[in-house]
Amino acid sequence: MTLALPYTSRTMWTGSFAGMACMAAAMVLLPLGDTLSKLLTETLNPIEVATVRVLAQAAFLLPAAVVLRKRLRGAMFSPVVALSGLLVMITLICLIGAFAVMPIATAIAIFFVEPLILTVLAGPLLGEAVGPRRLAAVGIGLVGALIVIRPGAEFEIAALLPLLAAASYALNMIVLRRAARTRSGLTIQCGATIYACIGMVVLSFGLQEAGYVSSDPGALPASGWALILGSGFFAAASYVLIAEAFRHAEAGLLAPFQYLEIIGATAAGYLVFGEFPDGMTWVGIAVILASGLYVVYRERSRAPATLEPTRHRSRRIRPR
Repeated sequence: MTLALPYTSRTMWTGSFAGMACMAAAMVLLPLGDTLSKLLTETLNPIEVATVRVLAQAAFLLPAAVVLRKRLRGAMFSPVVALSGLLVMITLICLIGAFAVMPIATAIAIFFVEPLILTVLAGPLLGEAVGPRRLAAVGIGLVGALIVIRPGAEFEIAALLPLLAAASYALNMIVLRRAARTRSGLTIQCGATIYACIGMVVLSFGLQEAGYVSSDPGALPASGWALILGSGFFAAASYVLIAEAFRHAEAGLLAPFQYLEIIGATAAGYLVFGEFPDGMTWVGIAVILASGLYVVYRERSRAPATLEPTRHRSRRIRPR
């Protein structure tokens, strides 16, 4: 004899599984785009790489948005979405700058202090109560970041780039929480990408006129353009999958899957560049992951899920 779940419960868990599958797939694709971006830094300035990547991303994302136009809701162009686009620019420039000088896995590991930064910022910026346990987890996670960075080691200065990227991304998550009250995730992704494209093109031309950027993307061989298209495709596919994941499942359920990105980044770095984190880096990664997962656990325990029909549950975007 089998015990069948009620129809609404089966629907909820089916949707949750789809959301988890989308998030897992996105976390596999993101490191692939990062790997191609790192390869591009061998011939282009990191700012130029960020520019061509976001342009290629838009070239793939916008047609996907046309296909999924029924998922678009709310205004795509507004000051809050423009702010999101600016923060996307900062995050992308800092991460690609880090990829140019350090292993991808190390940069991503440092970047994953983002949920901890978000926890600290949620109090003053969103008015959310943050208890002493989560603050302690934040402190422990930052210790993990110091273990990865190891002040005085080779990548000490460069390590500030993924930290700045993490802070920018955390601020973007707060902006997205505000914007998601009246817009769908896909609408925000598309609008922020368009704003980021405009900003990156203006910045690149300005730096080129000032003499800070001298390379010529037009002189790239066919293989270079293939890398650009590939990085844009993987980024666009990842963002569509993330938007779909949040449409099907609650953020607290999806958050642990984001740490699959570190595994993907480690595998890509080893296979393509022969990079593999040393023992101390793995210790720091473990500390960052443990503290981040504890913050996720405390977040979920404060707002436990209920077995309500899917159509009645709220769909707020929370930190990735």
